[in-house]
Amino acid sequence: MIQSMTGFGKSVTQLPAKKITVEIKSLNSKNFDLNARIPSQYREKELVLRKIISKALTRGKVDFSLYVEITGEETSASVNPGVVKKYMEQLKEIVDGDETELLKMAVRMPDALKTERDEIDESEFKAIEEAVTEALEEINNFRSEEGKALEKDLNLRVSNIMSLLEEVIRIDPDRIDNVRERLKKGIEEIKENVDENRFEQELVYYIEKFDITEEKVRLENHLDYFTKSINSDDSNGRKLAFISQEMGREINTIGSKSNYAPMQQLVVQMKDELEKIKEQLLNVL
Repeated sequence: MIQSMTGFGKSVTQLPAKKITVEIKSLNSKNFDLNARIPSQYREKELVLRKIISKALTRGKVDFSLYVEITGEETSASVNPGVVKKYMEQLKEIVDGDETELLKMAVRMPDALKTERDEIDESEFKAIEEAVTEALEEINNFRSEEGKALEKDLNLRVSNIMSLLEEVIRIDPDRIDNVRERLKKGIEEIKENVDENRFEQELVYYIEKFDITEEKVRLENHLDYFTKSINSDDSNGRKLAFISQEMGREINTIGSKSNYAPMQQLVVQMKDELEKIKEQLLNVL
């Protein structure tokens, strides 16, 4: 089953004095590209969190956000009394105001508040890890649901190409007859006497140059392999992209060899379906 690289997951955990919110969003990308927004006091654990996320998501452009909101009386910030008093004394020399107004201005000044860096509590970080895991489960479920829609569309496109190929096979004898008639007509127009045996030999040589039997067989094999890969247990967008490139080579060769308008029209339709496949594969994990 294939998975999309697009998804979103969120988890909210309430601790006695803190509320932890984890949000993870992913978009398509050739590789794994993680942008992490983490409060400064948790930066030392960033590599651990990155490892957890990269293992779960594998590929995609990922935005990871960790929000920690203090909901209890606990706080790591406190007023710096000496600095605040000094600011108030200086402000009195500049403006005439009551103590309350001066205090409001003073606490907004640099270093008016001092923040003490606390060590990360292991039980708190365990709760953060669990929240990340829960958000990852949600985003992977999202990716799987998106993958089902992608799988349905890809199977439809492959089926359409197969139907067009069957039509190519059906009209191929008409194409050969058409080539034969055009050659005969060309000879008649120049009014030359032609050795029939020699003419047939040249005709066979000419038709062999435009034979598409190998291309038809290889394209059928690629379409079959693509379908099997879609329905396999793992999701491998790169593998499917490689197969689609091989499909494109065979379709292009059929088009260049066809030399027959009805077949060329079918080839154009096959190319259109293949382009839609390639667009969808950009988002497959």
